Amino acid sequence: MSHFKTQNMTYNKIFNKINTRYLLVCIISIAITSCSKFVELGAPTTQIGVKEAFQSDASATSAVIGLYLTQFNSMALNYSGVVGSSADDIHYSTSSVNYDQFSSNAILPNNSLNGNNLWGSSFSELYQINLVIENLNASTALTPALKNQLLGEALTLRAFINFYLVNLYGDVPLELTTDIATNALIPRTSSIKVWSQIIDDLNSANGLLSPNYPTTQRARINKYTAMALLAKSYLYNKDWTKAENYSDSIISSGIYSLNTNLNQAFTNTSNEIIWQIANTTGVSTFGSNFLAPKGVLPNYILYDTLYNSFEPNDLRKIDWTMTDTIGGKPYYYDYKYKSRSGTGNEYNVVFRLAEQYLIRAEARAQQNNTSGAISDLNIIRNRAGLNSLSTQLTKAQVLLAVEQERKVELFGEWGNRWFDLKRAPSISGNTGLTRADDVLSGIKTGWKPTDIFYPIPSDQILANTKLTQNQGYN
Repeated sequence: MSHFKTQNMTYNKIFNKINTRYLLVCIISIAITSCSKFVELGAPTTQIGVKEAFQSDASATSAVIGLYLTQFNSMALNYSGVVGSSADDIHYSTSSVNYDQFSSNAILPNNSLNGNNLWGSSFSELYQINLVIENLNASTALTPALKNQLLGEALTLRAFINFYLVNLYGDVPLELTTDIATNALIPRTSSIKVWSQIIDDLNSANGLLSPNYPTTQRARINKYTAMALLAKSYLYNKDWTKAENYSDSIISSGIYSLNTNLNQAFTNTSNEIIWQIANTTGVSTFGSNFLAPKGVLPNYILYDTLYNSFEPNDLRKIDWTMTDTIGGKPYYYDYKYKSRSGTGNEYNVVFRLAEQYLIRAEARAQQNNTSGAISDLNIIRNRAGLNSLSTQLTKAQVLLAVEQERKVELFGEWGNRWFDLKRAPSISGNTGLTRADDVLSGIKTGWKPTDIFYPIPSDQILANTKLTQNQGYN
């Protein structure tokens, strides 16, 4: 399996490790019990094997909910904070060799954050998702509507993990089964095929899921969650028509609306939220890492360049950032989440409506519908207290306006800024370069065009000799 840590792990050890999956439902049941605030289930099943777990609606539901509870909250921070460090977004507040490599875009192949927190956690989660998908497909005992819902959730989660892997590393092993022997020696799959699988999974999920959320507070995936990731995936693949169509479907559904008060946008009852990952305290992973008592640095802070990029009177700067001076130096914090400890009313928001307006704006601009794009941008800008953009902007100007609005709207959220810089072509006219080259080469010493992909962890290449290293890291 490509995500195991060392070459020295024998197959016996691997099988012993994987056999712990038979404890999965028992472990999930314990977790579900502690998370009863946001999960509505019958009594969970205990001490049963995986196949048996998919012979009743309640235990199968527990298994799927376990996919949300295993690693997603920690992955939320890694996908946001560690990945954001590579852009001009947020970064770790104190000096650390592993974190500093992301901030300086000089990641070594043996970096443990890269190997464990990004690559390792992602493939570990993928294994559990594939295990659930296989057993759902094999089960004939489940209520058909429930089986569709659960399978749609699992397929969306698999697409979500693969979305991050392909954006972080380019070509990656495409693991779709729980066959250990196969996965242990699978080579890197073309990113084109990985993207195709992501879109196939999401289209399948879209056909299986209902617009209704299976629990309160949008803590599990519904049809529009799959559509949100579909819109984003089509945008990244330059299928502008489909990106616009899916984002438009979400916007016009009537289910979601933008919060007029920005301070309420990230509360767990916000109508702007499409999908959020729940917790038991109401204190999000982000709030506890982005905030600290006055005079103390939180774990993550904003880049100065990001803080200084807001227009005057932008409510997002007023409501979503804060400053503190420590040792005579000013620091800037992400203040989208307000609770850092104790109890609160915030979960980890993954997708929200504002991003769909920005996706539709970009897709419209790329199709030369600049007036439609400007209209979408103005909805986001006006919500932030800013004046509307001129209707006379050119296509190139509109696309730069989209980039700017994504920067100041989505900062600190799931590595969006890093992905935006990587996927957009350079405006310098140099073929093959990206906006990351335009922007980051002026901020970060030693920036190289090959830095847009992270290195394949060195211990993975030792364990699986069919893996190759990304350009720039040999």
